[in-house]
Amino acid sequence: MRFKEDINNVFKKDPAAKSVVEVLFCYPGLHAVWLHRISHYLWSKKFYFIARFLSHISRFLTGIEIHPGAKIGRRFFIDHGMGVVIGETCEIGDDVLIYQGVVLGGVSLNKGKRHPTIGNNVVIGAGAIILGNIKIGDNARIGAGSVVLKDVPNDTTVFGVEAKPKGMGVEKEKILEHNKVESFYEEELEKIIKEIEEIKRKIK
Repeated sequence: MRFKEDINNVFKKDPAAKSVVEVLFCYPGLHAVWLHRISHYLWSKKFYFIARFLSHISRFLTGIEIHPGAKIGRRFFIDHGMGVVIGETCEIGDDVLIYQGVVLGGVSLNKGKRHPTIGNNVVIGAGAIILGNIKIGDNARIGAGSVVLKDVPNDTTVFGVEAKPKGMGVEKEKILEHNKVESFYEEELEKIIKEIEEIKRKIK
């Protein structure tokens, strides 16, 4: 049933999908998830080398690196996928969608929890980097190219380097429109320009 659920999930999250045959043979994100399930099972049974070797083969075949220790929920979809890295202690909830170049990385050399925890219904845009033992809340959206170093609350959109919160969540039917964000930096620049103009006025 999980196999069929995964295929149906691709059609729900990628309007470019045309047929089951195409999904089965041409979606590396799906292949990476399937191979991860096997490697994660082996990892849980303490067959560490075999699990790592299988994940290494998966990386070679798909361009997606998922550590076998990572815990991943249902209906997880990696679109395009090339360059995605998911660390050992990552925990990913249900119905999560991520794009190419996303890194869920660690910032510590300790052996404990050092990678992000991603909630349910999260969308992570292309090239986003999420680092450390932080929590990304349910229904959050991470803008493309963002660097996230702190917890993100539920129903919140963040973007930028370092990512800044701007507004709350978004309606479910618009959840994929993570290119539509207001510019935090543009607002800050406008404030600075106004302050400079005010200083000039006072000097005159």
